[in-house]
Amino acid sequence: MLMTLIQKEIMHHVLSVRFVALLLMCLLLVPLTLSINYRRYSQNRVDYQESIKREQAETKENPPNAQDPNTEVSKLFLKPTPLSVFANGLEDALPTYLGMTRNGVRQGSAGVSQASVAYVLGNLDFLFIVGIVFSLLALLFTFDAVAGEREAGTLRINLSNSLPRDVFLWSKLIGGYIVFVVPFLVSFLLGLLLITWQGFPLGEFKIALPVLGLTLISLLYIAVFFAIGVAISTYLDNAKTALIVAFTFWVFAVLIVPRGAFVVAKLVAPTRTQQTVYMEKTILRNNLSKDKDEKIGEKMAEALSGNEGAGSENTMVIRSDDTAFQERMDKLKKPIEEEFRLAFQNQTDKIDRDYQREKDRQEQVGETLSRIAPTSSLSYIAINLTQTGKLKRDRYFQTGERYFSQLNDAYFSEISDDALAQILQIAARLNESSESETDKIPPPPTLTEPSLSDTLRRSAVDVCLLGFFAIAFTAIAFLKFFRSDI
Repeated sequence: MLMTLIQKEIMHHVLSVRFVALLLMCLLLVPLTLSINYRRYSQNRVDYQESIKREQAETKENPPNAQDPNTEVSKLFLKPTPLSVFANGLEDALPTYLGMTRNGVRQGSAGVSQASVAYVLGNLDFLFIVGIVFSLLALLFTFDAVAGEREAGTLRINLSNSLPRDVFLWSKLIGGYIVFVVPFLVSFLLGLLLITWQGFPLGEFKIALPVLGLTLISLLYIAVFFAIGVAISTYLDNAKTALIVAFTFWVFAVLIVPRGAFVVAKLVAPTRTQQTVYMEKTILRNNLSKDKDEKIGEKMAEALSGNEGAGSENTMVIRSDDTAFQERMDKLKKPIEEEFRLAFQNQTDKIDRDYQREKDRQEQVGETLSRIAPTSSLSYIAINLTQTGKLKRDRYFQTGERYFSQLNDAYFSEISDDALAQILQIAARLNESSESETDKIPPPPTLTEPSLSDTLRRSAVDVCLLGFFAIAFTAIAFLKFFRSDI
């Protein structure tokens, strides 16, 4: 009996105008979007490779002047990921590179800073199609599943026979869901074949597995909105009213709640800006440098005053270029400079920790509130699977911090802010070749990709939430339908 009713429901949808509109939209929208986004990724990859070549050539020809604490002596560029074809995520919002200066890590311009006005309208990618378009279509497929039959009077006729209510409702859910996901899967397969033909590495295990996971989670997300649509339909007697309620629910759940949650988070947990933090570090370095120069000046005055008479002092001045004098001055300044370096590093680390704590708290509040809507859970899972989310962002900045620490130990720590030491270092650098100066700078490390275990761990909560929403709304629909007076 159930299979017969499912077949009847499938035929009812297949012969409707809604199915034709769904099929055309899937066949045109999904493959075209994937193809366009793959071309965008290919261009980003070319730009990334050219940026690295250009930076290496410029550094070799003109070594950076590291005496200036704001000069970027090296850059860690953000490598685009092939899976951004499916979900752009945070990739355009992240800085294109992280510049290493003595004052700390400075972020380059983000991709969105060079975007056109079209960026305001949002990205058109696979995540947008599933999260926005298909969620609305799923409600349009199910808003009259029960209310339409109740309004037409066919529900009473069907249930007057020996037809269990659960079998009737399951046929509505399963039949409609099959009709809906078949065009979706076919269009998605065509899109994958199209971008694979263009060069997308779908055959690689690290690419194929996330794509499979993205497909499964999309099917679960569609099932959630099918359950929501059927639940709304069981509570209302009029199909038009059910359509209005379903559309209102979609607006709040898909458009308002995910964005409004982070607006509330900014009010509840405000943070400083990145530029403010960088300026704090700059001011801190200037203040500490001033104190350090005063201490060095006092020590040098004490050392010079200990000599016998002005003649000895003049002799010391005349012999200021001698090796013995320079070694004596270096020995005098070294503990003061080391004290300054440690004080600067400790205080900047504290500034970074406080700023990171503020950002993490604000983001956590926003994520928690946004998970009220299933669309947010889909987005978090998708950007984790496609390596364009928090995992990619955190690894990017962590790699930048590690690279800065490496540079600080191997290169920045040898640079002095003392005027006399700077003159001697510049003179030494002029006597050396540019290549020897460049060789002192360690090359940028490779940005590692998040492992599958990290991705699954980060996404487990959202997968469970989507499963909970699907089960909860299905249960609500069945409970209401069983208690309804037909």
